[in-house]
Formats: sequence, structure tokens, C-alpha cells
Amino acid sequence: MKTHRAQSATSLPKAPRESADGRFAKYMLMMGIRIGCFLAMALVTPYGWWTFVFAAGAIFLPYVAVILANVGEDAAETTAINPERAIEAPRPAPTAAAVDPDSPLVIRIAETPRIDPPRDDRS
Repeated sequence: MKTHRAQSATSLPKAPRESADGRFAKYMLMMGIRIGCFLAMALVTPYGWWTFVFAAGAIFLPYVAVILANVGEDAAETTAINPERAIEAPRPAPTAAAVDPDSPLVIRIAETPRIDPPRDDRS
């Protein structure tokens, strides 16, 4: 038999606002690195091969930052947990009297009358 655990509140994904805040922080960090690349490209002398590395960072970091900022928490595939529990039906206790398998099963339902009459607020 499979046992199902109840879904925990801590296993739920982040709220959309928290996810957006995290993505915004990543984007701003990348843009800060881009500004650093611009400054290093202009201020580090003598110019050499690293100038082209700083230029490449200043040019391509915005693209990478936007891609990383648009990837949310829902990118990872999650498996839904069925909230219904699997309950085994109780086994009937053996009875002393043998029941004829060919006889129909009779279920009797007895209803009790309502004690107080229903309220009618329309009057």
C-alpha cells in the first residue's frame, strides 16, 4: 500500500512577491557588475585584452540579466501531492450466523422527525 504524506506548507513555492523581489535583486546585482565593467573599461590603463573582456561584460550582461530575472521559481517541475488520503475499508467481523450469498442485501434507514418546525422569515 502506498502511504501519502500530507502536503506541508513549507513545501509550497515562494509567494509571487517574494519571487519577484529575489529576481529584482539578481537583476540589480548584474547591472551593478555591468557599471563596474564600464568603469574598468574606461579607467584601467594601459589598454589591453582585458579591455575587451570588460567591454564584452558591459555589452552582454544586460541580456543575461534579463534572462535570469525572467526565470521564476516555477521553472523547476514539481509533483503535485494528492490531498486525499488513502483509507483502507475496515474488514467486516465474522458473524456467527451464516448469511445466504444469494439473498438480497437489505439496508434499513430510519429517520427521526424534526423537533422544531422550520423558520419562515417571510411573514
